[in-house]
Parts: sequence; structure tokens; C-alpha cells
Amino acid sequence: MIHNRITLAHLSDLHLSGRNDRRALSLLAKMLRHFNAAGIDHLVISGDLSDVASPAGWAPVRDVLREHGFWHFDRATVLPGNHDLINLEEEMRIYNALNPFPENRRQALREKVAAFCGMFGELMAGGSGAVAGFPFVKVLHFSGISLAFVGVNSVWPWHRSDNPLGARGFVDPSQLRALLSPDVAAALKESVVVGLCHHALKVYGTSSPIDQAFDWTMEMINHAGYLAVMKKLGADVLLHGHFHRFQSYVIDGVPVINGGSFRYAPDRYSEMVLAPDGTFSQRFLSIS
Repeated sequence: MIHNRITLAHLSDLHLSGRNDRRALSLLAKMLRHFNAAGIDHLVISGDLSDVASPAGWAPVRDVLREHGFWHFDRATVLPGNHDLINLEEEMRIYNALNPFPENRRQALREKVAAFCGMFGELMAGGSGAVAGFPFVKVLHFSGISLAFVGVNSVWPWHRSDNPLGARGFVDPSQLRALLSPDVAAALKESVVVGLCHHALKVYGTSSPIDQAFDWTMEMINHAGYLAVMKKLGADVLLHGHFHRFQSYVIDGVPVINGGSFRYAPDRYSEMVLAPDGTFSQRFLSIS
């Protein structure tokens, strides 16, 4: 760090297909070596680590982070995406598609979230014995600057009509209510606040009916409610993935950065340099 600045690297949508995805794992290791050489202070991965919605799919990411020095509360923060928590093939089987009990699907998702938090708890809650879960508030103290991450799970259970591809997002109101607790505001006081979710707050509109249908499958349904809570918390910037574009935009006065997709551009990432007053510079960089 130089002059009380923090440098963040932001990746998203790795979409690894397990331990046999050797090329992607090698490219991820290359990226992490670059981050170490470049003096990156902290890494954020905003979901879709894997295309295998199980611990077996997440474990290779954990292992490569550990191998390159990013398996620590101070070094990296991750959260899940829809591909981490929803097995679409399983959901679309007839026995599940005709299941009249949506609570079963919600419970299955809760169990997947709990398993994800169990594996990545070190990067969410630290090794102090605190139980990882959503929402989470993570405060890091660097020299001259306090950095806070506010993470939510935006993955919504599969539903044959409301969420047929399992890709629509929704932040449960219970998460938003929890973030409005006075304790959260107190924890964030005098910190640079970075909001984290997987789903995009803005999906570009189009006049094409086919593209409109695709946009519908990708949206965060209650993005306005999520944004309102993050504004109350004084968020300086929001980071997400899901929509595979490297892009920066502003929505209702709040800067938002989309981390694109490592799977489709494994040499590219978002770099942010944050100052103690919440101002920052951001650019998309290539390592090749």
C-alpha cells in the first residue's frame, strides 16, 4: 500500500467445472500470482466460483486460494452465485418440477448456503469461531484506512415459472432487515463501505422480445430495495457479477462495478484503489 490506499482486485464468474478443469485452474493460479506480484491488498470473488453446485465443485477454488496466500480473512472475500447453489438439471427433473411444496426447494437452498459458508467461513467470518452466514459485515483495518464489506446472498430458489433457469436474483427481506440494525451502522462507522452481491442491479434493456426474455431471467427482482438499504448504510461502491460483462455504471447515485466473467476472459480483472474518504479509481486490466 502507498499513501494510505487499498488496492482491490475483483473477479467474478469463474465457472470452474471441478478438479479436472485443469486449464482454468492453471489460469486462475496465474492470475493469483499476478495479484501477489502487483501488491494487491485484497481479492473479491463475487460468485459463480463453480458450475458444480456442491462442495466438490467449490473445493478446487479454496485450494488454489490457499496455495497462493489468499486463504485468509484479510486477503480475500467470496460469496456464492446461482451456479454454486442451484443444480439446474436436478431442479428440472419431473419429480422436482411437479413438486407442489416450494418450502422443500427453499430448504434445499438453505442447506447449500450453509455448506458454502462452512467451506468459506474463513473468508467471511474469520477463524475466530464466528459462524459465517448472510448477510455478513466484514471490517478490515489497514494502515490509515478501515474497509468494510457488506455481503448478501442474492440467489433465489429455482421455480418452474418464476425462476425457470435459476438465474433470477432476490435478496431475502430478512437479510435487508438485519442490515438495518443499529449495530450494523455502528460497525460501519468511519469505514469505506463496499457492498457485495452476485446478481446485477442493472441488466441492459432491448427492444428484442428474445433479448427481453433473457434479461428477465437474469435480473435481481428487488434490486431497488437492496439499493435503498445499501444507500442507508453509506455504501461507497457496489460489486457484483452474474451478467458476463466487464462494466461500471452508476445507479441512483451509487457507483457499481460488474466483475465480468473470468471463465470467458481469464486474463482480465477489475482493479480498484480506494482512499480513506471513500473516493476510488477503477479500471479493467489485462495481465497478458
